[in-house]
Amino acid sequence: MSGNIDIREFSINDYDAAVELWQRVEGLEIAEGDDRESVAQFLARNPGLSRVATDGSATVGIALCGHDGRRGHIYHLAVDPAYQGRGLGKRLVDECLEGLRRAGLKRVIIMVADDNPRGREFWKACGWVEITGTIEMGIDL
Repeated sequence: MSGNIDIREFSINDYDAAVELWQRVEGLEIAEGDDRESVAQFLARNPGLSRVATDGSATVGIALCGHDGRRGHIYHLAVDPAYQGRGLGKRLVDECLEGLRRAGLKRVIIMVADDNPRGREFWKACGWVEITGTIEMGIDL
């Protein structure tokens, strides 16, 4: 750990390192839509919004970020366990939010698994609130 962490735009060239990191972070589920082709399409639709944090050549943080024109979304925020608790996750989120503000968005939504209390506490500590009166629903196509 050099302590000199750079944050830049996430590109599809970061995909393999991202998957490796996602697999090591507790509470993060890799699911449909997380394959290389789908992530490449997501990045192309949302240029400049997703972020990657590096320490030298090591990928130590990731945040996928995009929007549908109405609401912003942050997916798969992940920080290497050795780097957690140092504000890196908040830095990634702040950069995502700034990009969404520049794009004209007024609201951002995240999904946190109900069996991920550590993730929920992180988001609450960053000022996010749970949306009551809703349930998550989905359908596979």
